[in-house]
Amino acid sequence: MLAEAAVAGERRSGFAFINLMSDSTDTPWLRRYAWLTALATLALLAIGGLVTSHNAGMAVPDWPNTNGYNMFLFPISGWVGGILYEHTHRLAASFVGVLVVGLTRWLGGRPSRVPLAVIGLGEMLAGALFLRLGGDWKGAGYFLTGIAGVVLLAAAIWARNAPAARPLPLLGWVAFVAVQLQGLLGGLRVVLLKDEIGIFHATLAQLFFVLLCAIALLTTRWWRFSLFDSLNSSNRRSVGANSRMPGASRLHAETVETVDSPPVGSAASTCPESFRGEKRGVNESSLRCLNLSSWLLTCVTVLILGQLILGATMRHQHAGLAIPDFPLAYGKVWPAMDSASVELYNQKRLEATAINPITSFQIALQMVHRLAALLILAGVAFSAWLMRHRLGWKNPLSKMALGWFILILAQAILGAATIWSDKAADVATAHVLLGALSIASGTVISLVAWRTREVASETAVVVTGAKMEPPHVGCYGAKDGIAPA
Repeated sequence: MLAEAAVAGERRSGFAFINLMSDSTDTPWLRRYAWLTALATLALLAIGGLVTSHNAGMAVPDWPNTNGYNMFLFPISGWVGGILYEHTHRLAASFVGVLVVGLTRWLGGRPSRVPLAVIGLGEMLAGALFLRLGGDWKGAGYFLTGIAGVVLLAAAIWARNAPAARPLPLLGWVAFVAVQLQGLLGGLRVVLLKDEIGIFHATLAQLFFVLLCAIALLTTRWWRFSLFDSLNSSNRRSVGANSRMPGASRLHAETVETVDSPPVGSAASTCPESFRGEKRGVNESSLRCLNLSSWLLTCVTVLILGQLILGATMRHQHAGLAIPDFPLAYGKVWPAMDSASVELYNQKRLEATAINPITSFQIALQMVHRLAALLILAGVAFSAWLMRHRLGWKNPLSKMALGWFILILAQAILGAATIWSDKAADVATAHVLLGALSIASGTVISLVAWRTREVASETAVVVTGAKMEPPHVGCYGAKDGIAPA
C-alpha cells in the first residue's frame, strides 16, 4: 500500500513542470534533480582531472575573473591551450554550485527559505566589504557577492513544499557548505600559489561527489520502500538453489517463515529468545554475513579514501612519475631510497625529461600507493566472494559487490597504464575519474548493507526444523497466524 501511494504521488506531482516543488516530497523530479547534480559533479571532476593532468591550474592567473574579464563574459576566442581547461572548469564549477543551492532549497522545503535569506544577505554584505577593501580582497568579494545572489534567489522561491525525509535536509545543508568551501579552496589555490591547497581541493571534491551520490540514493523509492523487499525476495528464491550447493546446510537448511514484529508489551514480547532469534527473510548465517559485510565494506571504502588522498598528494607534487616502471620499481621489488640512489634516479630523469627532481618521500608515497591498491583489490574481491557465498548471486548486494570489484579491477589496470603511458593526460584523468566512482560505489553499497541489516533486525521470524518445538501458546498470541514468507 505504501509503495502504491508513492506511485500515485509521483503521477500527481510530475504532470507539469510547474509542480516540480510540490507539497509531496515523494516526487520523481526531486530524484532526477539529485541525480543530475551528482552527474554534473562527476563531469566537473573529469574536467578538474584534465586541468591537473595538463598542468593548467595556473593558466588563468586571476580569480574569480579570467584574464581581467568577468568569468561569464570571457570571449570564446581566448579559450585556447591551458586556458580552455581552467576556464571550462570554473564555468562547470559555477553550474554545480547553482544546482547544489537549488538542491538545498528543495530538500529543506519551505522552512529553508529564512536561513537561506539570512546567509545570502550575510554573504552579500561580506562581499561588499571585501570589494571596498580592494587589493587582494577583491577576488573574495566578487566570489561572495556572486554566491549571495544565487542564495537569495533560492530563498525567494515561493513553493510551499514540505522538507524531505530526514536526514536529507541536513545533508543538503552539508552540501551547501561544502560547495562554497570547495569554490573558495579552488580560488585560493590560484591566488596563493600553494600546492597543499590543491591536495585539500582534490580530496574535498571526491568527498563532495560521494555526498551527492548518497543524497541521490536516499531520495529513491527503492531505498525507502522496495530495498528490503527486493533483498528478501531474492533471498527466498536463492534458498532452493543454495540448498543444492556444497555447504548449503550452514546457510539455508532452515525454513524461514515471516511474521509481523510483536508489539512492545504484548504477549509476543515474552516469547523465548530461541523463538525470536532469527530475522525476516534472512536466516542466522545470512544475518551474520550482513553484519560482517557492512563493516568490511565500510572499512574498504575508508581505505579507498586514504588511497585517493595519496593519489592527490602525488598528482599535486608536479614532479612527474616518482617511479617510472611497473610492476617493479626501478627494476626491484622495493627500490633503494638512500640519497645516492635518489640522486642517480634524478640524473636519469633530468636527462630524459628535464622535469622537477623527485625525493625519497615521493618514492615511498608511490610504493605505499601501490600496496594500498593491492589491499583494496583484495578487500573488494573478498567482499564480493563473501556475499556471493552467503547470500547468493540473485541478492542485489551480491550483484553490487561484483560490479564494485570490476570497477576496482579496471581502476588498478588504469593505474598501471598511467605509468606505462608516462602519465598520459587522458589515461591519468580516467584513473582519477574511476577513483571517484570507486569510493562513491563503496559508499552506496555500504549504505545499502547497513540499511538492509537495520531493516532485517526490525522484523522477527520463526525458524522451523525437526528439532524445533511448536510455538508456545501466547507467543505472538494464540490467534496469530504464521504465514510463509
